Amino acid sequence: MIKAFLHSVIAVTVVFGIYGQVVVQQSAAQQSSKGVAIHAGHVLDVKTGKMLSDQMIVIADGKIVSIGEAASAKAPADAHRIELPNATILPGLIDAHTHLTFDPTFGYERLAISIPRETLTGAKNARLTLQAGFTTVRNVGADGYSDVALRDAINAGDVPGPRMLVSGPALSITGGHCDNNLLPYEYHATEGGVADGIAAVQHKVRENIKYGSDLIKVCATGGVLSRGDDPQASQYTLEEMKAIVADAHRLGRKVAAHAHGAQGILWASQAGVDSIEHGSYIDDAGIAEMKKNGTYLVPTLYLGDWMIDNAGLTHLPDFLLVKAKEVIPAARKNIAHAFASGVKVAFGTDAAVYPHGLNAHEFAVMVKLGLTPLQAIQAATINASDLLGWSGKVGSLDPGAWADIVAVDGDPLKDVTTLERVKFVMKGGEVVRNEYAK
Repeated sequence: MIKAFLHSVIAVTVVFGIYGQVVVQQSAAQQSSKGVAIHAGHVLDVKTGKMLSDQMIVIADGKIVSIGEAASAKAPADAHRIELPNATILPGLIDAHTHLTFDPTFGYERLAISIPRETLTGAKNARLTLQAGFTTVRNVGADGYSDVALRDAINAGDVPGPRMLVSGPALSITGGHCDNNLLPYEYHATEGGVADGIAAVQHKVRENIKYGSDLIKVCATGGVLSRGDDPQASQYTLEEMKAIVADAHRLGRKVAAHAHGAQGILWASQAGVDSIEHGSYIDDAGIAEMKKNGTYLVPTLYLGDWMIDNAGLTHLPDFLLVKAKEVIPAARKNIAHAFASGVKVAFGTDAAVYPHGLNAHEFAVMVKLGLTPLQAIQAATINASDLLGWSGKVGSLDPGAWADIVAVDGDPLKDVTTLERVKFVMKGGEVVRNEYAK
């Protein structure tokens, strides 16, 4: 009887449970939904900024088949129809700077958190991020390859979450921003990404790739949420960063550089990194170099508001709060200048410095500092997809792209804060949130 059942199913995976019982799981092919047709009152073309009315998006096998005027659309007769006549549709949003396996825990309290616990924290935060409308993220820094495990669990369908590109442990000099500087010498504590010298950083890049990293994260300068280092001081030398980038690019991985200080920003762009994260003290020399090289700036701005406002709630240590109060005002001024100067911008939040799910609050700060609402939205769609190397797959509603779609009330071009109140989320043709159906 069991044999007959198994033969009657097109594709099954049989796994053995903890006590030897047989568990039959559906394959991804079985789980894929039938065709879907979304009738949308309004669709924002993020490439042109045009607001299109009365559109039909036809989806099959998790990808967009066509998009156009509803009156002339040809949707399969048996397609599942979703009516969103009063909503505004956009591509699923992209956050190019997250730390899903971390929560807003700072200083010595972080020492009590194990890598297995971080991985489970990541499962919670992945769900919150997806529900907030961010269907793709780039995770830039995680302990013990916990982000690799999370990515693989999401891809396997074990837990809900966004599409992930992950870096694994961030590369750092000894005693740098991405090293553990909280414990005294006798503990001999060193983070997993620490490497000094050209040979060592080459080895670390290769090791990260061996254990599943999609990209390389490097800490080019000091940081805010670390003890004993200066955010304005460069850390890796230009020669070390060139070696990191050369190996990463040769092996098909992009490089994201945490960089606050002007010298580190300049060197990182000269070395060929694909993005500068934060960019707090960016100056004209760095801006010119980034524009010449096509380096993306991924500013992380809203975190400053939340972190200082909630310093007491999170028990932010004084030695970190002092740095935050120095860096954040400077960052606002310098990032506004970079925006006005025309650097390429991709959307990133540093979510984990504040609670996951609040990612869309970043849009309003970007607009406050000089971007138009459309430019801010493009940073989180077509620009971010270009940075990730996924143009045509995410960040647009073009035929052939994954059917990652969000919907909001109102017009985000007139009020970008509407993106903080996403009411519909689809990932790969599967609805994961729909408040309009209530």
